[in-house]
Amino acid sequence: MTIGGKSACGRPPAGRLRLAGVAAIAAMLPPAAAWAADEEIQVYMDEMSAKGAYGLDVHVNYVPKGLGANVDYAGQMASQGRWRITPEWAYGLTPNLELGAYLPLATIDQHGDLELGGVKGRIKFIAPKAADDPFFWGLNFELGRVRRDLDINPWNAELKGIVGYRKGPWTFAGNLNIDWAVSGPEKGPTTYQIATKLTYAIHEGFEVGLENYNTLGSSRRLGPLGQNDQQVFAVVDKSFGKWDLDFGVGRGYGRPEDDWVVKAIVGVPID
Repeated sequence: MTIGGKSACGRPPAGRLRLAGVAAIAAMLPPAAAWAADEEIQVYMDEMSAKGAYGLDVHVNYVPKGLGANVDYAGQMASQGRWRITPEWAYGLTPNLELGAYLPLATIDQHGDLELGGVKGRIKFIAPKAADDPFFWGLNFELGRVRRDLDINPWNAELKGIVGYRKGPWTFAGNLNIDWAVSGPEKGPTTYQIATKLTYAIHEGFEVGLENYNTLGSSRRLGPLGQNDQQVFAVVDKSFGKWDLDFGVGRGYGRPEDDWVVKAIVGVPID
């Protein structure tokens, strides 16, 4: 999202960072087996680090009520009571290309045990446009490896389509997420998700809105939505000087992996 004229998701074009929000719980978390409390819960927009600039986003997610003892496969970590804290490093390769790395990924489970969980890299493209053009679009590709207790298939990839529109105080963005297992014992079919975000700027540097994450199904069977994991988040995006905070509380419906999720992303200046 855009806060006070800065690029989406709170990272200023000058390559400022974001540190994840429930304050520096020190560690860092990994990606999950289903959509359940991923290492990052956000709708991608047209935020980019400036050419040659570095950035850091740290994502913090907590599941107060989610997948408990009835896990999906033997050895899977239950999501309930789990923290995921993920630093996302970024570098502006060109004005329209950004490299990123989720490193290190870690989890704090319901017993308070901290473990590193994997690593993930990404490359993001945002199409050039005129400054007064309200539309934007782009693509993001990610490839990562996580521990088996977080995903039965350790190597996974995602291609994300990005579109958006700004009009006055309103901002709308949508992502089509295409996910597939690169390797593992249960690779399964490609899965699809639509993620959307609508925000309203109360004033410069302060926005409120809604995010929806809607799993559509797989290449073998799409829908109905009520038989897939769906989540809706109420979100607040606020700037505090050079710091930015994206905070949200989400509720699962349909057949959710997690009933309740709390997420935060804090942008920290490093320039």
